[in-house]
Amino acid sequence: MTAILEPSLGFQHPAHRALRAYLHAVAAELGIGPESTTVDDDTPVSGYLAVDLRLPSHPGRDVALLWDERHGWSAAVETHSGEDLIVVGYLGGDTVAPSPARVARFTNALQRGDRAAASTTPPAIRAAAGPEELAALFRTTLAAA
Repeated sequence: MTAILEPSLGFQHPAHRALRAYLHAVAAELGIGPESTTVDDDTPVSGYLAVDLRLPSHPGRDVALLWDERHGWSAAVETHSGEDLIVVGYLGGDTVAPSPARVARFTNALQRGDRAAASTTPPAIRAAAGPEELAALFRTTLAAA
């Protein structure tokens, strides 16, 4: 993952700013600062949000929310060995950009141990598409929130 906290002075993926704004809105809904977010603007575009909570099913592991343009949101736990994160559940739904409040409800349900809140199968919500379409999707979600 190419972690980008702030945009560089060079070329930016057209959806980069919109995704950052969306991730920051989700972080704010969870009471987390924007410094806990990173963006990978390679294809497929993805984001990462470190959250300060533990899941009952993985009490000793740090938790992160992951977002990507094909599957939307998932919750994952960190490994102790520095390997890839282990996805423990997907939000699903009909959009990869649900409202920040919806993402917060998903996260809170997982923290309570509500296994019905998440799917274990990655949803195929959309195919990776053009960056302009993705940027418009984030703008629409944030405008409705």
